[in-house]
Amino acid sequence: MGVENTVLDTLAFRQVMSRFPTGVTVVTTFGPDGAPLGLTVNSFTSVSLDPPLVLVCLGHASSSRDPLLGARSFAVNVLSAGQRGLAARFAAEPSAGRFDGVAWRPGPNGAPVLSDVAAWVACTPEASYEAGDHTILVGRVEAADTGTEEALAFYCGAFGAVVG
Repeated sequence: MGVENTVLDTLAFRQVMSRFPTGVTVVTTFGPDGAPLGLTVNSFTSVSLDPPLVLVCLGHASSSRDPLLGARSFAVNVLSAGQRGLAARFAAEPSAGRFDGVAWRPGPNGAPVLSDVAAWVACTPEASYEAGDHTILVGRVEAADTGTEEALAFYCGAFGAVVG
């Protein structure tokens, strides 16, 4: 194993966290101009069952952060194993054009739900908290559904499938 440091550098911390497999999501809403927007997020988890709450972490540097924080609703789309290209597309800057040619429909709360995802939740913002270089956005789940596809996972800098 590695040597313990009393001061953890960013690269070492990033390497440690890469050993924790995560799901891959695209968080979506509409911008002030009415156009759909979204970004890839792997910091997503349930917070509470009663009431149903989830959280996502939005990087301060993301151009989608402020519109998401100002939105009346948003959706978290759990990408399927075949959607690696969408994960990369919605992670790249600039955000303009991310939805070009992407199939989606309005969810029950109006936020874009991507086609062929493993699951999705439609949320209304409940709270937000500043935490380092990210903002934690807590959403109240208003509707949710699952697809039939296996979920996309991210581990050690590479994509894979979660096989059930």
